[in-house]
Amino acid sequence: MAFLWLVSCFALIGASFGCGVPAIHPVLSGLSRIVNGEDAVPGSWPWQVSLQYTNGFHFCGGSLISENWVVTAAHCSVSTAHRVVAGEFDQGSDAENVQVLEIAQVFKNPKFNMLTIRNDITLVKLATPARFSQTVSPVCLPSAQDDFPAGSLCATTGWGKTQYNANKTPEKLQQAALPLLSNEECKKFWGNRITNGMVCAGASGVSSCMGDSGGPLVCQKDGAWNLVGIVSFGSAVCSTSTPAVYTRVTELMPWVQEILAANN
Repeated sequence: MAFLWLVSCFALIGASFGCGVPAIHPVLSGLSRIVNGEDAVPGSWPWQVSLQYTNGFHFCGGSLISENWVVTAAHCSVSTAHRVVAGEFDQGSDAENVQVLEIAQVFKNPKFNMLTIRNDITLVKLATPARFSQTVSPVCLPSAQDDFPAGSLCATTGWGKTQYNANKTPEKLQQAALPLLSNEECKKFWGNRITNGMVCAGASGVSSCMGDSGGPLVCQKDGAWNLVGIVSFGSAVCSTSTPAVYTRVTELMPWVQEILAANN
């Protein structure tokens, strides 16, 4: 891949599928490069979904936060004509037990600005609930007060390009471990484009790239993976020495909670 806890963990559906705890444990080999990739363990990031056109073309990632809701990036321009595929690892395989889910409603943050890429978040309500299983379960949402400090080692996943000039995206889900940066450090690369609503990670030989947009940046807290960031933007050439920029989920939790409460 060269390129939020409402009152408690969201939706304990069925006794065995709490948020942020994969039934199949991920294995991260440290600071490996998603540019030039590392395959994920199949099923180990069970909240990762693929947003696809009706012809099956993957254009963005997303994260299941409950059986009915997916969070992704506003700049992905999701519509009800698109579809959500859950439980996928190898997009080149027909043997996987994937769930192809229709979209009922799309809630793009009204403050999203394509020029500044601020408030880059969209909530997608599914027309039919995802069925939780070993390979399909939700990530935890953080609370607005949660702090994930600079230096925390987190993980990002996606089917984005493994080199910026690659002709196609990888078939198997890619993963990378990468450190969070302070916004002050990130501004050395991106200047005043960086706001409190953004969080940066990488610049460590790892990068997200085209096709990863909307996918998760997750960090562990109290033994569970929390959705800390949403892949937003980065280097035009997916440079592994430049941090990628993610939507900071904690900053947008009040809006998320408002939408979820009003559209149960």
